[in-house]
Amino acid sequence: MKVEQAKQIASNAIDELSQALERGHSETLRNYLAAMARFHRYSLHNLILIVSQRPDATRVAGFHTWKQLGRNVQKGAKGIMILAPVVLRKNREEGTSEADESKAAVYFRAVYVFDQMDTEGKPLSELGSAQGDPAGYTERLKQFIAGRGIKLEYSNTIYPAQGQCSPGKIVLVPGQSAAEEYATLAHEAAHSLLHMQERRAETTKRVRETEAEAVAFVVCEAIGLKAENSADYIHLYSGDKETLAESLEHVQRASSEILAAILPAD
Repeated sequence: MKVEQAKQIASNAIDELSQALERGHSETLRNYLAAMARFHRYSLHNLILIVSQRPDATRVAGFHTWKQLGRNVQKGAKGIMILAPVVLRKNREEGTSEADESKAAVYFRAVYVFDQMDTEGKPLSELGSAQGDPAGYTERLKQFIAGRGIKLEYSNTIYPAQGQCSPGKIVLVPGQSAAEEYATLAHEAAHSLLHMQERRAETTKRVRETEAEAVAFVVCEAIGLKAENSADYIHLYSGDKETLAESLEHVQRASSEILAAILPAD
């Protein structure tokens, strides 16, 4: 019953988000993007569950994880219900290798996480705010891009565009401020992850640009850098909530992949 309840919470949240966008309001969507920056290790479905139940949550973990971090969940604290996959492995048949052993997420179960405000104990390490300066994160982002076999170049020939992405290459206009360069690089990295495959033909230029800007927003927000842009994220919605959810899923996955590579491990 709790699993169905969780699914209903997420479904209602997407309904409310699509209705807000239909009315021309994108602030709710911006809040979800900000949450992606805080909870980039969680799936879109669980992110929606967290925000729906605890909009002010900043850092969440399970009871035992908090214990390992030297903190205790306060008595009476209300948990945030999310879904965890239960993976069963099939027995390996004689003559098959370990690589042939198949596994599948058969079902989900409801589990609870707690916000850091509901815990007490050892102080947590905090991610330093960039405050307008991405510091070493730009170099880490460049390393992430190089690791994917993407060449980075600088050229004035693409002006007035600040950045440009093509298969296997990203070009940036030289002379941008540190914050602008980081945000532009994040935007073009998103294009490389999301729009250099067959899915490109299935999306409009406006949706592609909005998705890339949404990823840049998340990747900037995660290091405390406020992305200075006028992107209207309402363009992710075109009257179809399924398409909206799919687009958000792509934004979440791309953001998570980038942040997993550039943020220090907990």
